[in-house]
Formats: sequence, structure tokens, C-alpha cells
Amino acid sequence: MIGRLTGSLLEKQPPHIVVDAQGVGYELDVPMSTLYALPALGAKVELFTHLVVREDAQLLYGFASRSERDLFRELIKITGIGAKIALAILSGMSSDELAVAIASEDTARLAKVPGIGKKTAERLVLELKSKIGSLPTTQAVAAKVNGPLFNVAGSHTDILHALLALGYNEREGAAALKTLPEDVALNDGIRLALKALARV
Repeated sequence: MIGRLTGSLLEKQPPHIVVDAQGVGYELDVPMSTLYALPALGAKVELFTHLVVREDAQLLYGFASRSERDLFRELIKITGIGAKIALAILSGMSSDELAVAIASEDTARLAKVPGIGKKTAERLVLELKSKIGSLPTTQAVAAKVNGPLFNVAGSHTDILHALLALGYNEREGAAALKTLPEDVALNDGIRLALKALARV
């Protein structure tokens, strides 16, 4: 398994790129989010990769961050979501937007991604909403949140971190927490808090 690739960026033909690693040119498919983050041709690039081996091909996918690759791996585990659609999802919306859409069960937003119909959007929500608290993007974004927090305990602290990471301020986060049961699970808490904020 090829897990990471470092070399010089030779070609950019969206969504395909070529990276020269010690004289070997590796062809990779990348989401648009990664493509926008790439340096100029000839510059050094480091990508996290995922290799798919089929009877008729070996396909290599590249990502600018480990969390994006891990999210891609979660997506392709879902029935009906292949690598091509997973790339479309990561190209059509940011990791943060995907986390919000899943937590708030916003199937309409998901269905706007090319290749995602209503039924596929519902399947995405069904299979990923229970994992929203452990999705790589949620962990990565929440880890960047700094600053004072309200005096909350248990899962409410993690819920508040997630809301702050998704762009809400402390006042909005505190108001949303007041609507939640004390013993609410993290996944359900984020979903309910987002619904409460959507009604404001």
C-alpha cells in the first residue's frame, strides 16, 4: 500500500496530476480541494494517498491532508459510494460543510453534489451521522479551536468545541447547549444543537 508520496509536481490536468518521485512518475486523482492547495509545477509536493487495486487497473488517489484522506476512506465504505463519487463530494463541499450537512441531516445540500441523488444523500446521513463525533474532519477542526469556554461538562464540552469549530460563536453555542438534555450523546448533541441554531 502506498500511503504517502513526496516528489516534484510535473503535471496538473484536473482532476489528474503527476508527481515525480525519484524518477518515477505517479499519476493520481485528487479532489478540487487538494488541487487548489498544490504548489506551482516543478515544486516539491507531499500527498497522503490511497491505492485502489482492481482487476483492470491500479488507481492512486492523493490528498493534501491525512484527515481528508481518512474522510475519503470513510465515504467509500458506504454502499453506492465509489472513489469517483467520494472525490466529487470532497470537491463539491469542504470537510466542514460535509460535517455540518451530515450532523444536521441536510440531505438537500448533499444532493447538490454531482452524482449524489436523494437516496444516496439519505444513505450518507444514515451511515455517517453516528460517526460525526469521530469523523477526521471534526477532530481536526475542533483541535484548532482555542479560547475560553463556558463552564460545561461531559459531552457538552465536545459539542461546544464542535460548534465553535464550525463557525458559531460562544453565545450561540451556549444558547444551543441549553436546549440539550444533560446526558445527550455527542453525535445526537451536535445534530440537535445545529437544528436549534437553524431555527434562530
